[in-house]
Amino acid sequence: MKKVITPIAITAADSNSRTITGRIVTFEETGNASIGKVQFAKNSIEATPVLLNLEHDRTRRIGKTLSIESNDKGIDATFKIAETTAGNDALVEAAEGLRDGFSVEVYFDEYETLKDGTVRILKGEMTGVALTSEPAIRSARVAEVAATEGEAEISDSTIEPEAQPTEGEDEVEDTVKDASTAETVEAAQSVTAAAKPAVGGWTSKPRLEFTAAKYLENTVRASMGDENARQYVAAADDTTDNAGLVPTRQLTEVINGLANTTRSNIDAISRGVLPDAGMSFEIPKITTMPTVAATSEAGTPSETDQAAAFVTVNVAKYAGQQTFSVELLDRTSPLFFNELLTNMAAAYAKATDTAVNAALISGATADGTTISTYPTAAELLGFVSRGAASVYAGTQGFARNIIANTSQWANLMTLNDSGRPIYNASQPSNAGGVVRPDSIRGNVAGLDLYVTANTAATADADGSMLIVNPAAYTWYESPTYRLRADVIASGQVSVMVYGYGAIATKIGAGAFKFNKQ
Repeated sequence: MKKVITPIAITAADSNSRTITGRIVTFEETGNASIGKVQFAKNSIEATPVLLNLEHDRTRRIGKTLSIESNDKGIDATFKIAETTAGNDALVEAAEGLRDGFSVEVYFDEYETLKDGTVRILKGEMTGVALTSEPAIRSARVAEVAATEGEAEISDSTIEPEAQPTEGEDEVEDTVKDASTAETVEAAQSVTAAAKPAVGGWTSKPRLEFTAAKYLENTVRASMGDENARQYVAAADDTTDNAGLVPTRQLTEVINGLANTTRSNIDAISRGVLPDAGMSFEIPKITTMPTVAATSEAGTPSETDQAAAFVTVNVAKYAGQQTFSVELLDRTSPLFFNELLTNMAAAYAKATDTAVNAALISGATADGTTISTYPTAAELLGFVSRGAASVYAGTQGFARNIIANTSQWANLMTLNDSGRPIYNASQPSNAGGVVRPDSIRGNVAGLDLYVTANTAATADADGSMLIVNPAAYTWYESPTYRLRADVIASGQVSVMVYGYGAIATKIGAGAFKFNKQ
């Protein structure tokens, strides 16, 4: 029996009850999975209640199946989200489109291989579903993300343990005994630390139990002459001479203001599936159009040969590695490993999104009108108008999106008409769009706004704003993979996260960039 992990895209936002609803399996549609291209045959998967994890990490349960139903197109499910920190974060990330994918785990033994190498699963068993940031099948979307305060809490104890694979099943991960030997590869899933007894995550155990109840009890006993109780109270009250008796608690939460998996530049253009082989690929492009002209009776029609050429697109690998001691893996709670994987995913997102931003700026048409560092409302409208016309003339398609760095975003929010914000939905008689301080998505003069911190342009440089026809640029991407190697000689563990991506500039005139005065 084989295992496949298939990411499926989700999207939506609501705020009613603590549920996430959407399609978790799509039939008869090809997507990228852990084993490559995969397609599920109609009714090949039975709709079975499963647990919902974060990024396939079984130590991070966030919910359980509330309802699940199979239809002709796929399997739809609703998950009840636990009222935990991870559950709350998952609801927010799903609603904001930050963690916008479902990924199903399926064990299968009946399948066929199509001519293009796609594995078509005929019968399989679904064993888990994950909320992930790496969708592959874009047609399956979340229908609702809902979060109401005051609903019954779903504790960790209500989430049932996941069944372990039976003997004979092929596990995705194998252990590599030395860095110089072969390494195991997984696609579109997180690394999970080995199961070890957890102690709550980096906590220190006090030599005495200091609680309000114990302190009150010993205060009463001390007043009655109990010497041990008197010494307890003295130790509790003395934080200078007996500092060793005063516990310092370490919480299991981690403060992390650096990790962000948002990729606004990639979201602002079109997406494509990376070919299964090669470090470059070609896309045919029409370079000369045939002509048609008014023709006299019996006259010779206009004839201009259509011509085409190939656009070559280079594939790049984006990779990061961490090496740490086996003691750190074995003697800490899974919290360390979870944070490491979260941060590596954020670093991957930043690297790929920055590369796309640089390509957009490089191929964009510069505005012929220079503008001061931060444009006025009138200058901004002029920039949008010229950009929309330039993009349409160069691509025969409309500009849909505008990308701004954080400094330009700040300026957009200051634009006003006699004190009334222009880009603010609370002033409908004066509104030219919506730009909010609590959202990096909005609308400026009819263009969808994408705010990015992953920009090749500084706060006041050319290219700090871009007007884009998303069809003129396409980001092709593989699933993310993982390599792990155990180095016996040094007792270390090396983990590498990597993936492949390519940005195709199909029509250079598809972007129009800000030109600083």
